[in-house]
Amino acid sequence: MSTVVPLEPAKPSQAVPLSGLDQLLDLAKKRSPDDQNRLLMGVAGLYESAGAHGGAPEALADIFIALTRSAEREIRQVLAQRLARADWAPAALVRMLAADEIEIARPVIAASPLLLDDDLLQLLADCSIEHQIQVALRPDIGPAVARAIVIGRDPAVMTALATNRSARIDAATFADLVGQAQQLAALRAPLTRHPSLDETLALRLFQWVGEALRQAISDRFPIDPARLAEAAREATHQAAAVEWGAIAAPPAADDLDARLVAKLHAAGQLRPAYLIRALREEKLGVFAHGLAVLGRFDVAQVWRALRGDTARPLFLACIAVGLDRAAFPALLTEIRKLNKGFPRDPDSSAWRLAERSADQAAYEFRLLMAEIGDASV
Repeated sequence: MSTVVPLEPAKPSQAVPLSGLDQLLDLAKKRSPDDQNRLLMGVAGLYESAGAHGGAPEALADIFIALTRSAEREIRQVLAQRLARADWAPAALVRMLAADEIEIARPVIAASPLLLDDDLLQLLADCSIEHQIQVALRPDIGPAVARAIVIGRDPAVMTALATNRSARIDAATFADLVGQAQQLAALRAPLTRHPSLDETLALRLFQWVGEALRQAISDRFPIDPARLAEAAREATHQAAAVEWGAIAAPPAADDLDARLVAKLHAAGQLRPAYLIRALREEKLGVFAHGLAVLGRFDVAQVWRALRGDTARPLFLACIAVGLDRAAFPALLTEIRKLNKGFPRDPDSSAWRLAERSADQAAYEFRLLMAEIGDASV
């Protein structure tokens, strides 16, 4: 009588040994960029195909992520474009690409269905201003993400959120955003057109905008003209009551200061260190003109920063021209001695902690100093 030998149960697939993965990566690094690109795209195609037939094995996801991490910048950028809208990619890989350089991260942040609110909140907390702006522009972001953006108080990121008409912003957060428009002129125009704006907040916004935006608000909301007139009078009253408004206007353009700065600039001698020297010599006008020339700012904007109720714009202008952030407190003390205590600093100095490039600081400065007329266009 024959004996039937029972079949052994099939062994589950095991993860690729670490040594094998290291060998694969070493092999990939020795290839040309074109070969690396073909290898990575081949793995991507294999992963997508496996996902369509019941799910890709964990080992393949490990290989996919490891190859991407070691790939050159241009290859990661191509992969990010391919995975931007994919719902089959490894979520860990998508999160990695979203935190990569902004040119790589942008399409993923903008469109990936695999990024959840927690992932977006992590990007807001850990990544650059450029990443945060892209999160704020992402379609259909949720209330928690919008709330974190407004709490963060970054002008550029809040302005991006205001332009995002698909963002789901809760009522309290949107009211806070409208309140920020009193100081941040760049918010006013996009908020005027935002679908979350209601009549009550529109009347509040009406007090801070120029004539063009007032007309847009009047056209959109059937607000009693008497209430609009009262809001306009209140705006005028508030403007007159601003404490620094009583200070004499800055010098129209001091010819001597302007000529000296122009001469130094033409000779290649106008450098950030000279601005500190000008303050020590009690030459506030030279400092203002020099800061404007080095930062390519309008000198009127610099004077507005110097007489403001917050030192934040001045801080941004100084960072934009290359002054050391650590030197700013001493510089601010010197300026206040020459400028009747201005600019003031009622909103603490927490905004000094965020790392910014010179270009980003210049961009934020211009946003803060934008004229009402600029926001009315």
